[in-house]
Amino acid sequence: MRIGIVTAGGDCPGINAAIRGVGKTAILEYGMEVIGISSGFLGLINEEYVQLDEGILSGILTLGGTILGTSRENPFKKSSQFNAVDKPKLIRKHYQELGLDALVCIGGNGTQRTAAQLSEAGLNIIGIPKTIDNDVWGTDITFGFDSALWIATEAIDRLHTTANSHKRIMVIEVMGHHAGWLALYSGMAGGGDVILLPEIDFDINLVAKCLKKRAVNKKPYSIVVVAEGIPTPKGIRAGTYVSERIRELTGLETRETILGYIQRGGTPSPMDRVLATRYGAHAVELIARKKFGEMVSLKGDSITSMPLSEVGGKLRLVPSDHPLIMKARKMDICFGKDSC
Repeated sequence: MRIGIVTAGGDCPGINAAIRGVGKTAILEYGMEVIGISSGFLGLINEEYVQLDEGILSGILTLGGTILGTSRENPFKKSSQFNAVDKPKLIRKHYQELGLDALVCIGGNGTQRTAAQLSEAGLNIIGIPKTIDNDVWGTDITFGFDSALWIATEAIDRLHTTANSHKRIMVIEVMGHHAGWLALYSGMAGGGDVILLPEIDFDINLVAKCLKKRAVNKKPYSIVVVAEGIPTPKGIRAGTYVSERIRELTGLETRETILGYIQRGGTPSPMDRVLATRYGAHAVELIARKKFGEMVSLKGDSITSMPLSEVGGKLRLVPSDHPLIMKARKMDICFGKDSC
């Protein structure tokens, strides 16, 4: 069999581990031929490929980013670059010309939605979920999340010393457009006093009240962890907005730190390397069994899969009654709603 691998959407730690997991399992276990698609779905449109062998796959386990390159090109969405081109039809044509028996699509929500559409169009597709936001529907965890969690937690740890030295309120903005998994877990791991998530409506006045109460109770500093996707006035970043409003409402010295893309870069954590490798190997097993139209997923401790048709267009959000939130509230951590 001949299979292709495409990595699409934003980069994150662990993609190369997944490529390696797919490639080595396919070549060594099943004797398959493996083709790497360059620059996401653009590579299938522009016919940019490379054959992957053991030599290319060797040594990439620990590398961040993706050796294949990536893009946010959505073949089912019109763009000025390909305005007059039927991109899905072109992809099907090049897929057939390459002689592919299956295509492995490594990516987040947008990629899995595109994978589901390509599957409906008749291509043999297997999806592998990755994103630091951990918001892909149908899996307990995506690779990339654990690495980003380590980075965000270390940043919060370092901010504690500065906050304590200057008796400041430190606001740290982490990634998470729609889902607050990274803010919740890094906030808990880093000892945050206030954690603001996109899924929980917050009252900035309540947040300010909580922080003033801490100051009155002789708590020398406070840590506020904010997901980038919380609602703010248009054009104002979450960290900047929260920092400015806290300063106005409390009169306390407040500084913000926006981690940005540093959360997506660098070498993957050991857990992400293992998870990505397991995902990649299972994807090939699905191909060998000709079980197409599936996304690899983690349920408990087991690697399994679910139909791509059930994944596309859905988000895995933090429920307001998540056990970690319940525990945090009992520890007097403020989420900006109800009492703090």
